[in-house]
Amino acid sequence: MRTRMFVLVAAALTGLLLWTSGGAPATATVNPADFSAPVANPYFPLEPGTVSVYRGTEGGDRLIEHLRVTDRTKTIQGVTTTVIRDVLFRNGHLGEATTDWYANDNAGNTWYFGERTAVYDRHGNVTSREGTWTAGVDGAVAGIIMPADPAPTDAYRQEFLVGHAEDQAWIVSNDEKLSGPIGSMTNVVRSYEWTQLEPDVVSLKLYGPNLGIVQEGDVAGGDEFLQLVAVRRF
Repeated sequence: MRTRMFVLVAAALTGLLLWTSGGAPATATVNPADFSAPVANPYFPLEPGTVSVYRGTEGGDRLIEHLRVTDRTKTIQGVTTTVIRDVLFRNGHLGEATTDWYANDNAGNTWYFGERTAVYDRHGNVTSREGTWTAGVDGAVAGIIMPADPAPTDAYRQEFLVGHAEDQAWIVSNDEKLSGPIGSMTNVVRSYEWTQLEPDVVSLKLYGPNLGIVQEGDVAGGDEFLQLVAVRRF
C-alpha cells in the first residue's frame, strides 16, 4: 500500500509545470544576469575541495561513492557552473563516473545544467552513456536541484531532456532530525524524487545543512541505499 501511494503521488505531479519556492520555473529560459552574484545554498554546497563519501548497498552489491566538488568551471548558456565529479564503486570495481554541472543564482537556488555519464562493466569498459545531457543542447533544459528556501509542497523539475533526463522532486519537510555516521543534525530537508522514465521507482533523499545529501534510498521500485559517512576538505 505504501509503495502504491508513492507511485500515485509521483504520477499525479509528473508532467505539470513545476515551480520552486523562489518563484523560478525549472523550464524558464536561463538569464546569465540572474547568476551574476551567486548566493550559496546550504543544502547543496558547492565549495571546491570538498569530497563527500557515501556507503550503501543495492541488490546485494556493496556501494562506495565519492562526490568531489572541483575547482574547475564550465560555461553553459552564459552561466559559469561548478564541476562536480561523482564516482561510484560497486563491489570494489568502478561502476559509474559522472561529471555534473551546477550553479547558484542570485537568490540562492541551485541549478542543474547537465551531466556527462559513463557506466562501466567489471573490466573497466564503458557500457552506457545514457542520461548524458547539457542545458541548451538538443532541447535540454536546466532545472532546479535545490531551492534557496526549501519548504513543504515545493515541487520542481531537476533536469529535462525528453526521453533521457526527466528527474523531478517534491519536498515534504524541512525540520527533520537525523543521526548518522557523521553525527546528529537538525533542519534536515526530506524530498521524494522520481523520473517519468522509471515511473515505478521513487527515492527518498535527506539533505543536511552545509552537507547536501546525507542519505538516500528507494522507497518504491528498487532497493538502493546510500548514506554519507565522511566529508573531507582539501
